[in-house]
Amino acid sequence: MHKEDIRKLYVRLSHDFTVKPFEDVMEECREIAKKYFSCFPLLFQLGTSIVNNSTESGDRDRSAAAIEEAKALFIRIKNESEDTELCRLALNMEAFCALALGKAEEVIELLEGTSNKVISTETLLASSYQMVGRQRQAKAVLQAGIYQHMGSLLDTLGNYLLLCVNSAEPFEETYRRALAVIEAFDLKKLHPALVVKFYINSAQGYTMLGNTDKAMEILESYAELVTGDIYPLKIKGDNYFDLLEEWIETLDLGDTLPRDEKIICQSMFDGVVKNPAFTVISGELRFQRVVEHLRRKLMGGAV
Repeated sequence: MHKEDIRKLYVRLSHDFTVKPFEDVMEECREIAKKYFSCFPLLFQLGTSIVNNSTESGDRDRSAAAIEEAKALFIRIKNESEDTELCRLALNMEAFCALALGKAEEVIELLEGTSNKVISTETLLASSYQMVGRQRQAKAVLQAGIYQHMGSLLDTLGNYLLLCVNSAEPFEETYRRALAVIEAFDLKKLHPALVVKFYINSAQGYTMLGNTDKAMEILESYAELVTGDIYPLKIKGDNYFDLLEEWIETLDLGDTLPRDEKIICQSMFDGVVKNPAFTVISGELRFQRVVEHLRRKLMGGAV
């Protein structure tokens, strides 16, 4: 199946998961996997779609079973595909599935010892473009590299934040540095989905540290962001990243995010309302106002 057809299929399946019976969509995924058994890029996106929509089953056991099916697809890709990059991505997704299933030791076995060196080819390629007079291509390659490393840095800082909750000083320093990245690259506008995750991690951490005022301040910023003018959520550039179009087009899903917007809004709501870290502040008026605002703007007033 061609890349554009894979992209269209992914978007349709993501939508179907939100409006059709979960098992009906899963059965279609199984049939597609059988029909295109050797199209590994398609199998990868099928597995990714299943993982991203597994909670739509409405049942923990069914969700786990779906993730197991996706994991089997990733293992097959890893073992049979000759595309090195796709195999690496499949290994990471296999590990993600194992973690989602609570199999931490399996994740360690899969990933421990693999190279953790960040190897960037952008500077070499950009220098070569520059040497042959292709200035625009040199800038475009470096912009794509900066964009990806920026996103990876913020995501890593957000995860590191939660490892620092036993001590206020390293936690607050990590928070400050991550916030500087957000502000430097204007990420609330450029890539708000990254900021959403960071806000939740930060609010959780401050709650665990006992600084509920700071946690509430962050949750209020979170609510303002996720109910603001950020939709439709897409991968895009801005005045600084003005040469990203060709790179975005090379992505398997183009500028589309990997989950349907309805599911994204639900997860943004659940990230606050169903987050056990916020149980200690759930009775506070400020928290209840945040919840009501999210319910009204994201869920259309639904409970």
